[in-house]
Amino acid sequence: MYPLEVEVSIPNGNKHQLPTGLFIDNEFVASSDGATIEVENPGNGENICSVYIATKEDIDRAVDSAEDAFLNRWSTISGKMRGEYLYKIADLIVKYSSELADLEAIEAGKPKDTNAIFDVLHSADVFRYYAGKAISAQDGKTVETELSKFTYTIYEPYGVCAAVIAWNFPMSTFAWKVAPCLAAGNTMVIKTAELTPLSALYMCKIFQEAELPKGVVNVTCGLGAVAGVHLSEHNKIHKISFTGSTGVGKIIQQSAAKSNLKYCTLECGGKSPLVILEDADLEQAVKWAAFGIFSNKGEICTASSRIYVQESLYDKFLTLLKDHVEEAYVQGEQFVPGVNVGPTVCKAQQEKILGYIESARQEGGRIITGGGIPKTTNPKGYYIEPTVIADCTQDMRVVREEIFGPVVTVSKFTSDEEAIKLSNDSEYGLAAYLFTRDIQRSQNYIRKVQSGQVFVNYTFAADLRMPFGGYKTSGNGRELGDEGLKAFQQVKAVHINLGATL
Repeated sequence: MYPLEVEVSIPNGNKHQLPTGLFIDNEFVASSDGATIEVENPGNGENICSVYIATKEDIDRAVDSAEDAFLNRWSTISGKMRGEYLYKIADLIVKYSSELADLEAIEAGKPKDTNAIFDVLHSADVFRYYAGKAISAQDGKTVETELSKFTYTIYEPYGVCAAVIAWNFPMSTFAWKVAPCLAAGNTMVIKTAELTPLSALYMCKIFQEAELPKGVVNVTCGLGAVAGVHLSEHNKIHKISFTGSTGVGKIIQQSAAKSNLKYCTLECGGKSPLVILEDADLEQAVKWAAFGIFSNKGEICTASSRIYVQESLYDKFLTLLKDHVEEAYVQGEQFVPGVNVGPTVCKAQQEKILGYIESARQEGGRIITGGGIPKTTNPKGYYIEPTVIADCTQDMRVVREEIFGPVVTVSKFTSDEEAIKLSNDSEYGLAAYLFTRDIQRSQNYIRKVQSGQVFVNYTFAADLRMPFGGYKTSGNGRELGDEGLKAFQQVKAVHINLGATL
């Protein structure tokens, strides 16, 4: 039997005691069949440790625990008390931020000091934000209808909710789901990504230290085809929140519909356009464009992965972008000082990205920089050079499909209307980026682009106070801000007769 706690050695010399079991009813337990899965360091291809993976029976135990917690503990306390628990969790995330950043870095391939630590601290901010919302989360409003009636609304929790967490931002996607779910008065069962469960398991130690009532949050690692499907089909779960690929999002929505028609929030794929108009600050546009695709090594659903440059700036932009990327983006292992581009998350993802780059070559794309595996990194790790592909056309695979890696395509356009048409020529609609000094041109683009989020003159700038989500096959529902709280609530309309008679 694999131990329920192991010591994890970090390449920077740190060592951490890490639970490996399923977190059910505030305890770490082995899976019912004893099965485990190895977690790998993508920086060097070495095994970090193993963790237990949930069976359907384990998911049932977790759901029963969450249901008992909702009925007998979490729904019986005030919003103020729920908020106090979330404040405790936020403070403890900050207290253990270095440990959490170590784990996110080693499992997800993020450089600790230039990437992972910011994801961790952002997660603390998310818990703190929703802690403040908890006190008034269930407030409704009175609605004036008729003098003979008293009508009002109440916002109520669903009860037991589920979350399926993504591997690219294991800490922040965890916080984006758990914090508003608990603030709204629900309890939750979580399935982590198989590739990146370690930071979530450490968060369970934080829940214990915060004395969160047992069963309020249950965390499992599991295979999508087993644990993920069972969560989406489970009749005791009334809401599921998912972050991941569009293909898996469709499966979850189908499973939810076949069971109890549970509400789904689906944050799925993206292929976000970045448009640079001729009046843009070109130097700033170059820096932001690179940041929007090469931060987090391109493993970002809102990555600015399709760049469209007005024809008069095209050649100059390519020269400046090449020089900037080669100078500013340093590859290496996650704990090496100065590194800001780590390895991609696993071998399969590396091979997939290399396949996309090769397809671009065959279809006529011109590699401006990158295009392969860097020679200066650990040969056992899963690295991809930041890659810029020029002269791309709309029918190329690298333009149409989500690559989810450090690869960007660059194309040219002539008019504003052509830029809008090119931006909208995609099945996705998660984010769009525009660089211009002209407010009227920006407003025209904002109103016509088919995207859940539009950013003008900067990239990768989601704010926890603003709704996050997409159009088309990028998903449905919203996370963060007030909309993120409402996603975990259902509204009840109340009609009271004050004296009307028949």
